[in-house]
Amino acid sequence: MHNRLLLCLLLCGVLLYYGVPRLTIGAEGLEGIFALSWMLFALIVVSGNLIGLLYGPKLTKKTTKPAQLRSQKRIRQRQYQ
Repeated sequence: MHNRLLLCLLLCGVLLYYGVPRLTIGAEGLEGIFALSWMLFALIVVSGNLIGLLYGPKLTKKTTKPAQLRSQKRIRQRQYQ
């Protein structure tokens, strides 16, 4: 999941790198509306991916069954000592 979010952020960065110099935000009419809406949607994409990265579920370390049994054995042995 994190790889997909990072890839989306990188692609959005590339689109912004090529798109922002070609947009004229101060233009009047349809061109200005398009430029502002394009920038707004790019901001939404970047913020959504950043939120997904920062507040996504934490990855837990997966342990195998034998490792879990060994750790439980150690805990039991310590309790009896």
